Amino acid sequence: MSLEAMIENMARAARKAARQLRSTDTARKDKALIRLSESIIQRQDKILRENAEDVTAARDAGLSPAMLDRLALNPARLKEMADAVREVALLQDPVGSVTGMWKRPNGLMVGRMRIPLGVIGFIYESRPNVTTDAAALCLKSGNTVILKGGSEAQRSNMALEAVCSEALAYAGISRDAIQVIPTTRREAVGILIALSDYLDVVIPRGGEELIRFVTQNAKVPVLKHYKGVCHIFVDESAETTLAQEVCFNAKVQRPGVCNAMETLLVHEGISGEFLLPMLQRFRKAGVEIRGCPKTLEIFPEAVPAVESDWPAEFLDLILAVRVVKDMDEALEHIERYGSRHTEAIITSDYNRSQRFLAEVDSSVVLVNASTRFNDGNQLGLGAEIGINTSKLHAFGPMGPKELTATKFIVFGQGQIRT
Repeated sequence: MSLEAMIENMARAARKAARQLRSTDTARKDKALIRLSESIIQRQDKILRENAEDVTAARDAGLSPAMLDRLALNPARLKEMADAVREVALLQDPVGSVTGMWKRPNGLMVGRMRIPLGVIGFIYESRPNVTTDAAALCLKSGNTVILKGGSEAQRSNMALEAVCSEALAYAGISRDAIQVIPTTRREAVGILIALSDYLDVVIPRGGEELIRFVTQNAKVPVLKHYKGVCHIFVDESAETTLAQEVCFNAKVQRPGVCNAMETLLVHEGISGEFLLPMLQRFRKAGVEIRGCPKTLEIFPEAVPAVESDWPAEFLDLILAVRVVKDMDEALEHIERYGSRHTEAIITSDYNRSQRFLAEVDSSVVLVNASTRFNDGNQLGLGAEIGINTSKLHAFGPMGPKELTATKFIVFGQGQIRT
């Protein structure tokens, strides 16, 4: 069978399963999710063996340490994956909820009911934990999903598909509700995103090259998880100890993820007391500093920043640093170079915090907290299928509710239109 025929057959099966899943009750979906959570732990030896093969191959292929970190699983990470699936099971089921009923003058009762999006094509890179996050969220929200992970995680993803498939069967749900494309061939992505007869939406999550390819070539709607060029602006009123702790966490705790800080903006009024100890701490942690001329005056060890550093998503222990004269300059920098992902301000000035919240156009905006909190689990969604950086149809982390749409429902008593 050709690759095209195989993927089309998968999509056709997903479309058929989607009809069943639309009317599957919450209890049955949760039964599958609880089983999946348990099975991730019970079958961890198999999953970890397959993942170890992926990591070895990726290391031999020269993947960066940050990318290897995103790929690698261990018992602690598997437990986090299992816990995330269980949290999704405990969330309220959005499907079928009716909101906003109102009565028309002719007696018709009109409302909106939440419904699944349908069949989702999900394309992503590196991180196998995303496989179970996406599977759980799609199942909870009544959607079927076809998953295309990166070639570097293929063995891990196929092992996780087997666990998902068993959980679906255990709950009496079609195994076709969650499918992983069983190939590392790149052309599979182009085939999948062209299947407008079967797919309702495509969600790409990965590097800039992948996002641009999917956006430019898809024949179905795309919800973009675009790159995370995340900024923290340290205002002149910031409490320096708090600012240091937040900034250090945002950059160093896990630098290879999309919500890590990539650019630090510092008000010149606080740069003298804040910047030198902050950058010394970063350097001690192995962070390469790429600074503007004012930063170089304070910290000569920094590498001079070039224009391409400001819009860069480093996904590594590299940080761009710029001293700005005021809040206006900080906001202008974020507007020009940001990616609508995550921005934060450190300040003790209420008015400035409110202005930052109002003017910054990003999916999550924080005051006095690390950018690392832009995460579905951390924000109470249980997990996320991605962080949508476009405003249609949802903005920010996408949990079960964000994977549904609404349709109008109307109750009448024989009314006719005249």
